Amino acid sequence: METDAQQSRFLIHAAAREGQTQQVESLLNADKRLADRRDDDDRLPLHWAVSYNRLAIVEILAEQKAFDVDAQDGAGWTALMMAASLKDADQLIDLLLAKGADPGMKTNNGQTALHFAASKMNLDIARKLLAHKASARVKDKRGQLPLHRAAAVGHIPMIKLLLEHKSPVNATDIDGSTALHHAVAEGHGAAAVELLKAGAESDKTDGNGVFAIDLAPDAKVRGYILKAAEEEGIEMATVNPVMRIM
Repeated sequence: METDAQQSRFLIHAAAREGQTQQVESLLNADKRLADRRDDDDRLPLHWAVSYNRLAIVEILAEQKAFDVDAQDGAGWTALMMAASLKDADQLIDLLLAKGADPGMKTNNGQTALHFAASKMNLDIARKLLAHKASARVKDKRGQLPLHRAAAVGHIPMIKLLLEHKSPVNATDIDGSTALHHAVAEGHGAAAVELLKAGAESDKTDGNGVFAIDLAPDAKVRGYILKAAEEEGIEMATVNPVMRIM
């Protein structure tokens, strides 16, 4: 539990989390330096305000002299990354980008804001990031592109958007898995077919020597992909004509 001293020291962080706009203004009027104070999680009030989608408070903090839009917390997250992970955060994204937020910043694990937008299926936010020079070709420390994440959640519009922005369709992560491997393994048949139509190679094996189709979680998903591929004139590489038992 926090001590009274800690609670007092980090009062502005709590106010930012809880959306207490007047409290934040009052605290900053008393001491402008509070906007640049980090708590025990190495987060600024800005990080908490963005995490809880407190637009009015972010606007106040953005007007402070010491405002650093690309400030990172202890895990390397910026406000833009946090906003990209939220639903209904378009206004936050617009504000942060207008203040010069860099979409190319990376967390300690190498993820960019676009990775998080892809994971959360935030298509409009992904479009905004790409319009501000975000790259669809950046891998994180696990070797994953935003495309791998979009494939893992089966979001076809995101997959199309990333491919339109030159994401490599056959790139592999540290496990040797392509976006196709992720889509099939998670049971997203339609997403797998979309990747195949875009040039995904069905004969690429992962680090265990397994073809993507043989990661299908059940016969229904496997059958759907094989039939759809056949209709598209795509020949699928497979080890087992029925279903691989893992």
